[in-house]
Amino acid sequence: MDAMRLLLNQIEMKLMLCAGLLFGAMILMIGACKYDDILPPEPDPGITISFSADVVPIFNASCNGSSCHNGNGPSPDLRASVAYDNLWGAELLDTIEPVNSELYLWMTGAKGLTMPPQGVQPADATTILQWIDQGAKNN
Repeated sequence: MDAMRLLLNQIEMKLMLCAGLLFGAMILMIGACKYDDILPPEPDPGITISFSADVVPIFNASCNGSSCHNGNGPSPDLRASVAYDNLWGAELLDTIEPVNSELYLWMTGAKGLTMPPQGVQPADATTILQWIDQGAKNN
């Protein structure tokens, strides 16, 4: 009986040792996880951003697809013919503090959900921010 108890104690010790090693390895792996924030590139002050040539193509590629901001989906409607008026009408633009513009905040995930859901290209967010910073003109 003592031999059996000794064997069980040894097995228990080995299991505890394995569990401790496994736990330690998990802690090390979690600590090694790192996510780099992908920051948008800095705006180029020498470039004038055009709503029709630069912003609308971003909306066409990422926002006003078949089930999104196309007049049949969630507001605002971002189709080329109505996007400009809808952005201003929904108060999504802030030319005084462009980084606080709702449009930019949605695009960067600062509102809790990134738009578009498949992820925004950092260069697109920069283009939008620079356009707003330049007065969000309908050019």
